[in-house]
Amino acid sequence: MITNPDKNDVERLDNEDPLKAFRKRFFIDSEQTIYLDGNSLGRLPLATKSLLSEVVEKQWGTDLIESWNKNWYHKPAVLGDKIATIIGASPGEVIVSDSTSINLYKLAFAALKHQKGKTTVVSDELNFPTDLYILQGLVNEFGPEYSLDLARSNNGISINTDELKSKITKNTALVVLSLVAFKSAFMYNLKEISDYVHRMGALVLWDLSHAAGAVEIELNESYADMAVGCTYKYLNGGPGSPAFLYLRSDLQEQFLSPVQGWFGDARPFDFDLNYQPAKGICRFLTGTPPVLNLMAIETGLDLLIEAGIKNIHKKSIGLSGFFLSLVKSKLKAYGFQLGSPIGASCRGSHITLKHPEAYRICQALIHPKTTSLKIIPDFRDPDNIRFGFTPLYTTYSELWETVQRLQEIVEKKEYRQYTSQRLTVT
Repeated sequence: MITNPDKNDVERLDNEDPLKAFRKRFFIDSEQTIYLDGNSLGRLPLATKSLLSEVVEKQWGTDLIESWNKNWYHKPAVLGDKIATIIGASPGEVIVSDSTSINLYKLAFAALKHQKGKTTVVSDELNFPTDLYILQGLVNEFGPEYSLDLARSNNGISINTDELKSKITKNTALVVLSLVAFKSAFMYNLKEISDYVHRMGALVLWDLSHAAGAVEIELNESYADMAVGCTYKYLNGGPGSPAFLYLRSDLQEQFLSPVQGWFGDARPFDFDLNYQPAKGICRFLTGTPPVLNLMAIETGLDLLIEAGIKNIHKKSIGLSGFFLSLVKSKLKAYGFQLGSPIGASCRGSHITLKHPEAYRICQALIHPKTTSLKIIPDFRDPDNIRFGFTPLYTTYSELWETVQRLQEIVEKKEYRQYTSQRLTVT
């Protein structure tokens, strides 16, 4: 980490960046827009534009229904195998289907059915709320003897490993955690937690939404049981693109999906009235996939595979460390506090800054009135500004300019020109 970076450091880091050529392969409408929200929605790969044109005009327009056999039917599994290479899984262990929430429900339900006699589900209070909503619904559905126990955070940034482990007992059926926390970017040690959960006789389900495509993940090496994740963040699959589901191969024939749709049937085009689950991971498919959204995922995956997840994670650490150095040297006097872990080994690919005027500062970045430079992070209640670093297209120069702009907004009190009334999407 550079202690007190200057402009020369910025230019050198960008020039020496081994991934710098990938930026040109994304649609960037203006160099006057700095996009630091790829941890919510990734940029559009240029190749996706031409691919979707081909899907609409040729596959849908010309080939019509024949495209199911030519291009569409096996795509959930094809994409799943590509995602597997990014998250450290094996072929046949990942499928693309539905949304993250639905996939989490399917796997958590199946796991609770499998773990008969154990009635506690463990998670933490930094987990993404929808995951907790799904789990709350499940414990209610399974009966009054079931409960959800949350590990607490003493700082709102991280979870103490001992605190989490104290919640996991011999009565724990399932542990559900986000590998990278959505607000603070706190990251668990995947192998350590998975090993401990197994020693206690429980199963573990990881939400990889804020991790996949940005940090190294070794699901097989860690012997993780299950995982879910979205494809529209670091995987650059497009808004609302279908999610993915991972189930370790030795568990696949033991688990049944609670949502028995026809695409998860062994022979869907026999149209038998009695459901027979497909072999392997395909049994967790449900209904007909949204083809246009599904097909848009592949080009983003191909870019990640070409770049290599080790190289991507290395640059993520470099960007985050550089940003932290700038924050420490230039923003210390302006009321900003760090809302993310300092250590790279326990942090994902975004940095959160806290400030009493976080929402209005965020609006001043996005909707500037005194400059043509537009910077897009996002706000998370109550006082968090998240800056997402997507290694394939984020530059060190952009982080330098962002910190300069933050300093200017607070120093000149530009944020006072903006309302504190929240937009629907923050």
